[in-house]
Amino acid sequence: MHTKDLPKTFKNIVKKYPQVWEAHQQLTKACAKAGPLDQKTRHLIKIGICVGAGLETATKRHALMAKENGAINEEIFHVVLLAMTTCGHPKAAAGYKWVQSAIEPE
Repeated sequence: MHTKDLPKTFKNIVKKYPQVWEAHQQLTKACAKAGPLDQKTRHLIKIGICVGAGLETATKRHALMAKENGAINEEIFHVVLLAMTTCGHPKAAAGYKWVQSAIEPE
């Protein structure tokens, strides 16, 4: 993810603490390379994690990145529905709204 794609507050943190951002980027790359999952699958999994954690901005970003890596809308919404049985209806409904606003803008 490029810093231009980040929310304003996050951009401010990156600007003030560039070494922290670089460490974050290195950890992201190391985690991605540590296993056999492809990038699309990793982003789909992160959508589920973000929905469960109630992270709106991260849910939206990973939904967009999943699409950029070949995921179709039905796969992304399926991930959100799978979160319902683990995280509950309210979190899944919120996640559905976030994903919808990211990948199906009005």
